[in-house]
Amino acid sequence: MALDAQRLAEAAAQALMARDNASAALGIKLIEVRPGYARMQMTVRSDMVNIHGTAHGGMVFTLADSAFGYACNSHNKIAVASGCSIDFLRPAHLDETLTATAVEQTVIGRNGVYDVRVENNKGELVALFRGKSAQIRGTVTEDAPGS
Repeated sequence: MALDAQRLAEAAAQALMARDNASAALGIKLIEVRPGYARMQMTVRSDMVNIHGTAHGGMVFTLADSAFGYACNSHNKIAVASGCSIDFLRPAHLDETLTATAVEQTVIGRNGVYDVRVENNKGELVALFRGKSAQIRGTVTEDAPGS
């Protein structure tokens, strides 16, 4: 059963990656996916730096939001954000690699809650993000085990 859930998560992630133009444009890479879990990375480029010479908050938010999106769609049920918040805890800098790790906290009915930690390449916490999801009709992919 756990193997089927893992294969389902991988198939959903593959389908998402094929159409995730925003993450691709920012160089966001999927590192790992499991049911209710995703880890993604992005290196801060010069075009992502703000007026203070640090990573633009919108870029950090986008990385966290992408990891959240992959985690909440990992069950192959289409899920969209119903609300998100982020706390920025330290600046990220040019050429740093940021890792966002999204973990499902709960899914009750069609609603889910996910926490995302964004860390720099030193393992320092850059931001904490909380995303709330709502499942809508449909599946992410038809090419998944059990579909």
